Amino acid sequence: MAGRDKVGCPPAALPLDRVLAALAANVEQLGRRWEAAVRGGKWDGAAVGKVEGNGQAIEMHTPLFYATCALGGILSTGLTHLAVTPLDLVKCNMQVRETVTVDPSKYRDIPSGFGVMLQEQGLGGFFKGWMATLVGYSCQGACKFGFYEFFKKCYSDIAGPENAERLKTLIYLAASASAEVIADVTLCPMEAVKIRVQTQPGFARCLTDGLPKFVQSEGAFGLYKGLLPLWGRQVPYTMMKFACFETIVEMVYKHAVPKPKDQCSKPLQLAVSFAGGYIAGVFCAAISHPADNLVSFLNNSQGATVADAVRTLGMWGLFTRGLPLRIIMVGTLTGAQWATYDAFKVFVGLPTSGGVSRSCAAASPSHQEGHKKQN
Repeated sequence: MAGRDKVGCPPAALPLDRVLAALAANVEQLGRRWEAAVRGGKWDGAAVGKVEGNGQAIEMHTPLFYATCALGGILSTGLTHLAVTPLDLVKCNMQVRETVTVDPSKYRDIPSGFGVMLQEQGLGGFFKGWMATLVGYSCQGACKFGFYEFFKKCYSDIAGPENAERLKTLIYLAASASAEVIADVTLCPMEAVKIRVQTQPGFARCLTDGLPKFVQSEGAFGLYKGLLPLWGRQVPYTMMKFACFETIVEMVYKHAVPKPKDQCSKPLQLAVSFAGGYIAGVFCAAISHPADNLVSFLNNSQGATVADAVRTLGMWGLFTRGLPLRIIMVGTLTGAQWATYDAFKVFVGLPTSGGVSRSCAAASPSHQEGHKKQN
């Protein structure tokens, strides 16, 4: 205990093994408490007041809280990625059009890409690879949002109450990076199969026949061939996604909204979540796009290396190919993810993400000192 106290992590902090053990051993109990939480949740300030005050249905920073955030991540990430499958399909084919599997004359730009897809595969072709997309990004979303909340609490405890407010941006960055490293391990196999199904005509119809065929041709470890580029794409993306979102939402409530977050209606809070998510998504797309091109190239071309990708695409192509479409896709995607995630949290009686609530402000020593100075 003394060792933990020295680094400023209080005994109440839940270690990762206890969280996982509690989730595994109490699935039925968690289900009953979820049901009770949903029945008690209202579309007004009462449910949030329960969480922030007394008698809350879901206590903050407990195994149930992290499991609820993970479920919200499944709904927000899996469903939104599924919805933009047509955009992702055209983007992937634009990125790999110089490989042997794609005709270079096709997919020159966004309109021609959609036209080719409609002409050759019909409306059903726009959702090619949907199953791998849904499974992969649902697993990723669960780990991303669940572990982000866990690591944010853990790193805040390590920093201590005096430093947590001052170092909050670093905490957002560290927590999101840690969560995404874990999340990408679950995403990588599905992403490899998805890209192969979407960009190689005749390879497979969907995940059920594509996964065995992929493993047969490249082995089980071939599913993780793109893990390092995937980390290179997703970790900066997620760090930007969470840190920008938290900062933007806090600024909106501080400067643009004329009353505290707790006094705002839930629709207004969800609108702020969508706007903050969309703006963060634009930055996410720009910073992670070169790695996204690498992931598409490596998973499409058997035996290809990063050097092959750079030589084929060129540095300019690596940074710009498919970027306008990805900005549209990722901006919309990220905004919709935060809105969906926060809508689910409101539904089960949790407060929306980002911003400063009255209870949090009251608990912050720096906030109290600043308030005294103003008075």
